[in-house]
Amino acid sequence: MKSSRNVFYLLFFHAALGLERVRWCTVSEKELSKCNAMSEAFGGAGILPPLECTAGGSAANCTQMIKDDLADAVTLDGRLIYQAGKEHGLKPVVGEVYDQEIGTSYYAVAVVKKGSNITINSLKGVSSCHTGINRTAGWDVPVGYLVDSGRMAAMGCDLPKAVSDYFNASCVPGANGANYPKSLCQLCKGDSAGQNKCERNSQEQYYDYSGAFRADVEAEASALPDTCSIGMFCLISGRSLSSWARQLRSQDFQLLCRDGSTADVTEWRTCHLARIPARAVVVRPDTDGTAVFQLLNQGQQRFNGVGTKFQMFDSAAYSAQNLLFRDATTELVAITAQNYQAWLGDEYLHAMQALSCNPNTDDNSNAYYAVVLVKRNSSNAFTISDLKGKKSCHTGLGRNAGWNIPIGMLIKRGIIKTRDCDIPQAVSEFFSASCVPSAKQDNYPAKLCQLCIGDNSGNNKCSASSQERYYSYSGAFRCLAQDSGDVAFVKHSTVFENTDGKNTESWAQNLKSGDFQLLCLNGARAEVTQFAECHLARVPAQAVMVHPDTSIFALYGLLDKAQVYFGNSSNENGFKMFDSSTFQGKDLIFKDSAVQIVPVEERRTYAEWLGSEYIESLEGMQTPECAGAGNQIRQYLLMTTVIPLLTLCQIQALD
Repeated sequence: MKSSRNVFYLLFFHAALGLERVRWCTVSEKELSKCNAMSEAFGGAGILPPLECTAGGSAANCTQMIKDDLADAVTLDGRLIYQAGKEHGLKPVVGEVYDQEIGTSYYAVAVVKKGSNITINSLKGVSSCHTGINRTAGWDVPVGYLVDSGRMAAMGCDLPKAVSDYFNASCVPGANGANYPKSLCQLCKGDSAGQNKCERNSQEQYYDYSGAFRADVEAEASALPDTCSIGMFCLISGRSLSSWARQLRSQDFQLLCRDGSTADVTEWRTCHLARIPARAVVVRPDTDGTAVFQLLNQGQQRFNGVGTKFQMFDSAAYSAQNLLFRDATTELVAITAQNYQAWLGDEYLHAMQALSCNPNTDDNSNAYYAVVLVKRNSSNAFTISDLKGKKSCHTGLGRNAGWNIPIGMLIKRGIIKTRDCDIPQAVSEFFSASCVPSAKQDNYPAKLCQLCIGDNSGNNKCSASSQERYYSYSGAFRCLAQDSGDVAFVKHSTVFENTDGKNTESWAQNLKSGDFQLLCLNGARAEVTQFAECHLARVPAQAVMVHPDTSIFALYGLLDKAQVYFGNSSNENGFKMFDSSTFQGKDLIFKDSAVQIVPVEERRTYAEWLGSEYIESLEGMQTPECAGAGNQIRQYLLMTTVIPLLTLCQIQALD
């Protein structure tokens, strides 16, 4: 009777939640075999809803199948949870617990020998040991953290090259392919016969957690370069090590903390690179996570102990490891905040975002970023709060990235203080000297042109033209590069266009992008590749404006069709939409640098199109007490902000 009541309750519970079945997606044949055994075991125990198994073949395929409603659930690790959440909107609903002490996470830590004098801020140039390429604690987290924190620059998003340039030498098992820098395998040992060096398996003695730590331990006794004995840097997990290391004393090692300090190895909860989330079961947003947990919870109560043929957290019967769930799992728990960001946590999330660097997206072609550029200088690493008294280089008076945005932002934030609405005077009093091309006017302070150099003959100084060698983006950058100024206000792409051999002029030939940094509004410094996170404002592209009653769809249809025939600069149809040379002008109707017209999508109001950062900079240049002033700059800005409620399309161009 009691058994019948239980079955009735399960049926009722299942019906109430509306799940007729749970289709589990498997990533391998062995996992499919275990899943079928779990389905049979659950069915025999009367656990509902029914569990069905389907072959996905890979985690990526499974997430796509779940999105397409061809499957319902799969267990993923942190990296795949990030991708599934970001790309497909899947949510984590059930998490693995590995032991009562650590719970639903473990920690990626940086371990060094005590007395090495290494901190998280002095890693560049030391030697490094990693658990393996693309391993979570040994690669994803540390590399992502170093990039995210601005310590490591990844040009072109080439992370292996970035790691190779950052560390003196490394052992990264698995990084032995033709496309990897050789230094990533330089410290690897191979097997006892010296074979299989840098393989991503146990034949490489420095592979996995214990292997990376072993590289550190054996460094002084080995024939490795001397730098290893004084600079070994290990990226491993905070969990227990293999038996070979039990003779070692933990007090001989220490952890590197994110704040630059060190700590005892037992303090991994507070001193780590990132908390790594446990694996989790993910489902579609519309799937009831509670029902999935109840199904698995009933299963773990019946099949997670001695005396049952099927074991949920043991894969030995299938000659494999970690099938469906990690074998180290002690229990499954329901996830309360069912979104991938909350489950991953800020530390891990930021590392993954940095690791997802994509060269096809560091540069948004329908906008650019206004940035504060400085030279890298460890002995004088001033911040944006220390700009007073510095020498400044600007693209030109009234230019967005070189004047309007930086000056407006500094005024808005109270860093530059104005009197009597006289912005040029305030700027001249704030900086010790400047070059602001076109500021050579009777009513403008002479200091605004003090750093300008004019043409090769010294003429046309401070003119808003190419005759002033410090004019526009490359000119302002040249002003900084030649040490005339301490800071340059430019767009984010300026440094890349004039360094690393891109600019062949004599003044730029030997410049390297890595010799420059960005100043962030939060007081930090960042690498020039991190402009999307460290900038003054995102500057929107030009937009076509219409009356609210105009059919934007009809107009966009007209322009979109027109650009098919007349948008390409090499078209033979006569008229060129994005070329004004025939009319003896520049940027007529559209910018000459435009390549395409595209829809604004959801950003249909002036505030949405301009963005809060850009609006903040405009507000800084238009303080309430100066609203009636009529100088040229303020008139320009007032025209800029009179925007209709509806925008039609954006122009892919850079100012």
